[in-house]
Order: sequence, then C-alpha cells, then structure tokens
Amino acid sequence: MINEVSQFVLGINAFHEDSSAAIIHNGKVICAIEEERLTRVKHWSGFPIESIKRCLRDANIDIKQVEHIAINHDPKANLFQKIKFLLINQPYKLISKSVNRLKTKTSVLEFLKNELGQDLNNNTKLHFVEHHLAHLSSSFLCSNFDSAVCVSVDGFGDFSSSVWGIANADNTIKVHQKVFFPHSLGILYEAITQFLGFQSYGDEYKVMGMTSYGTPKFKGKLSKLVEFKGSKFRLNLDYFVHHIEQIEIKTDDGSLKRGNLFSKRLVDLLGPPRKPNEKITQRHIDIAASLQYVYEDIFFKFLNSISQNYNTKNLCLSGGCAMNSLANGKIEERTNFKNIYIPPAPGDSGGAIGAALFISSKIKNYRKHYLDNAYLGPKLDKKEIDEVLIKAKLRTDFIVRNFKNDNDLSSFLAKEISKGKIIGWYQGRMEFGPRALGNRSIIGDPRNPKMKDLLNTKIKLRETFRPFAPSILEGEVSNWFEKVCHVPFMSRVFKIRTEKQKLIPAVTHNDGTGRLQTVAKKTNDKFYRLIEAFYSLTGVPILLNTSFNENEPIVSSPKEAYSTFSRTKMDILVLNNEVVMRVDEIG
Repeated sequence: MINEVSQFVLGINAFHEDSSAAIIHNGKVICAIEEERLTRVKHWSGFPIESIKRCLRDANIDIKQVEHIAINHDPKANLFQKIKFLLINQPYKLISKSVNRLKTKTSVLEFLKNELGQDLNNNTKLHFVEHHLAHLSSSFLCSNFDSAVCVSVDGFGDFSSSVWGIANADNTIKVHQKVFFPHSLGILYEAITQFLGFQSYGDEYKVMGMTSYGTPKFKGKLSKLVEFKGSKFRLNLDYFVHHIEQIEIKTDDGSLKRGNLFSKRLVDLLGPPRKPNEKITQRHIDIAASLQYVYEDIFFKFLNSISQNYNTKNLCLSGGCAMNSLANGKIEERTNFKNIYIPPAPGDSGGAIGAALFISSKIKNYRKHYLDNAYLGPKLDKKEIDEVLIKAKLRTDFIVRNFKNDNDLSSFLAKEISKGKIIGWYQGRMEFGPRALGNRSIIGDPRNPKMKDLLNTKIKLRETFRPFAPSILEGEVSNWFEKVCHVPFMSRVFKIRTEKQKLIPAVTHNDGTGRLQTVAKKTNDKFYRLIEAFYSLTGVPILLNTSFNENEPIVSSPKEAYSTFSRTKMDILVLNNEVVMRVDEIG
C-alpha cells in the first residue's frame, strides 16, 4: 500500500501499440488521449509525449503537480515463466528485443523531463503496473459494479495473453490465473487476419465485418489451430511462428508492421493466402466466418469455465479481444454472466487509464467513479474553429451559416440528413478509444439503402463490405433490437428486430444484426437532440454513425475536420454550431 497522498496521477501506455496518456484526479478520469490522434499515424507506438502535454494542458496543471506516474508494464512480471521459456527455446531475437524495450522503459522519468523541458516534482515516483492488471483496472475501476469477475483477453503483454480474477467492493483486484506466452486468442485472430491479406496492425475489425457474408465451412480445419483443455486454451504451435521468430518491426514514423504470424503448415491446411490487393472471394469470406466461429467456441468455453469459480454474474471484460463486438453481443446468451461492462478503450490505449487508476486506488481508496462516456479527449478549440471558418468563407463554393441554438441546428440537420446529405459532425471533447461516439462522427440516414456503399467508396475509401453503426436513443432500444442493453461505447452487436431491418438497411449487417451505440441525453445532449430531431421527422430514432476520418486516425482538430470535409464528398461540416455547406448542395 502506498502511504502518501497525491491528487494527480499520470498514466502512460508507452513503447507499445496505441500509445496514450491519461490523468486521474482524486480517482476520476479527467482526460485521456491516444498519440495517434496527434501524430496522425494509426496505432502509433513510442513515448506519447504529445498526449501527455495535451492532458496536462486540459487538466490545467503542470508536470510538477504530478507525484505519481504509472506505466502499464512491469518488467518483473511473470519473470519465472519468461526465464523458463527462454531457457528452453532460446529465441535470441526475442531476448534482445525484450531487453532493449526494458532499458527504454526504465528511463521514462529522464525522458519525460527532457521532452517537456521541465524538471519533475522531486517526489515523483514511477510505478510499473503489470500489463493485464492495468487492463483489469481499466474495466472494473470504471464500472458501476461493487464486485465482478475481471477477465483480460489480449494478444500479449508482460508475457501473458489472458488474466482473470475477482474484484471486490474495496477496489482490490485479485488475479487468480493466467495464460502465458505463446498461447493467445489474439494471436489466433491476427494470424488468420494476415492470412486473409489484411497486413496492417489492427485489421481484425475488417475480418469481423466480412463474417456476416460467409458460412463457417472451414471451422473443422481452423479448430486444429487451438484447443480448450481444463480451464485454459492452447495454440497448436505447428501453425504459428511468433514463438520462434521476431515478427514485430517498428517503422521510422512510429507505425507498426508485423511479419506473418502463421507458418507454412497453415498454408498446407487452408491453401494459398490472399495477397493484400487480391480480390476478396467467397472462400476468403468463409474463412473469416470460420475464424469467428472457432474464436467464439473457445472464448465462451473459457468464460464459462471461469464463471464456475465465482458467485457473481457481473463481468468486466478488457484486453484487445474485448473489441470483438460480435462475440461480446452473445455473452449473456452463451455464458452465465448477465451484467457486462466493457470500457471505451479495452485495448492497449486503455492501459494508460487502468495503470493510473490502479495506482490512484493504492494512494487512497477513492470512491469508484463510473465511466459512462468516452468524451475524455481535447476540448473544442473555438479559436481554431474561427480560423477554419475564415478559410471556408474565402471559397466561392462554400457557404457558412451560424445557428444560435442547438434545437434550430438539430432541426435543420435532421431535414438535410433525411434528404440523403452526409454530415461531418465535430463537437465537444474528442472520444477516447477506437470508436467515434457522436463528437467526431460522420452521420447519415440509416434508411438509405445506398448510404453504406456511398460512404465506403466516396468518403471512407475502404472495402465495400465494411458496416456502419446505428446510434439510437437510449429509450428506444427495445423497439428496434431483440436485446435491450445499455451499450454507450459501440462495443456489442445485437440482432435487429426482423420487422425493423428493412427500415434501416444502411446499418443492418447481412445477418440482420447491428453494432449499436445507445445515446443518453445526460452524456451527450447535443447528439441526442440531433437523433431526437431526426426521430420526430422520420419516425426512426437512429442515425448512421461512423468515425470522422478518411482511412486515417479520427480527426482531432477543427483543421483536420475541415481538411477531410474539403477533400471528400461530404455535404455539410458542423463545427459546434457553425455549419459549412457546399453551394451546389443548397436548396
């Protein structure tokens, strides 16, 4: 137990994918941001100095007021398992990489001092929090549960891929078991994602988008890659190379590249892998559907095995695999867990929040703060909006209009959306995590059957099979979805009622499901009003919502929003209550 009291804790996910920073004040998350939003490089990996600066600025403090810095990595974690594995396998490159990363992380305080150009508090302490403990903390310490089973399922972190245990009302989290390297459900999913020709880090969501178009014809073959035995899963390592080869390469711009995780044995099993620019065939789609089938089979066996050891139906789920929204939507149906909390950033970026909250709870057992919204990023910059508007007014093909109140703005936009217009929506504080949740969003009419293809081909510049999410008024979920559930972070897929599917084709997956976001008035009044106005006009309490970007990180600044609007076929840009329209779209 840490005895001294500190008001501010800085959390960092550094030298790892999705580097990020967060600041906790008296046990409450007050700001958090991913470095990729500032560097404009997806999944940026390194030291998140710009995120740290932005968090300090938004918290209105300087680094000397921060007495505790928490990083979501512990070089001493699972040391026995590391030594045992290295002695048996002796992969020299893996040892070298681990040592080099460790040396870098132990110099965090010095690095931070140099980058900020400012001395730190003389009493500043750096705390290493085991990777998965940070994940568990990011979910339970942000949830509204007094107690819960906590499960982290990931690729890898601190030599383990999955960790689980129990969290109690005193905010303690007791870890009971782990799955160690090289066995990982995250690696299983990533390996097949690569096999299907999606080579960029984080492309698993593309494979999830394909699954509704396929059938699991290859489930028998893919089941050979993984087994569940006792209370744990194990990979058949004959089909993988991550345990014997260096597969991660960091590029000069901070992005990450991975070599193939799968071995020739997988090619012998499934046939030739798809090349990145090769046409996607039904075979590829069926492999994707088979992967999801096998993943879910193991995932639910895993959760059910865990649930048998605890007398609670509450589950806090985290780790990169907690972003598998297809599986998340079936947890109540296929396990004993009935109350689920998944944080807005369950992956590595959320480790900054989790590490800081863990240390904050040790400093003083603050009352747990329920995180029911993800609006933790940089605040709206009125000065920069004014600069953008000056630029827009100089163009003869743009017109700028100001709305004095939110009701008039919502009424106007609802009519435009109902006519098929596509809106770039930039409001309030930026979301933390991978989803745009109504502050950095592109918005359209879910009733328009052409909207999905239009967005994918003309604005998002991505594969045509990629789906879009329905953002729905919180009180209307039961009328449109078969499952009534509060899903503020767009983290779960549920079946849309059969009679409603034809009414909202742009957000209905091929199998009749949708990855919903429930919108509450208390957490985002402005977005709620917009959906409400559309509901009054059309009878549909839903808007199509996708992230405000063009095959890049979500826009962070008004300038980036304006740039994306200018170079795409969006019809209207909304910056706070200022509306920029194309002249040829008026009337």
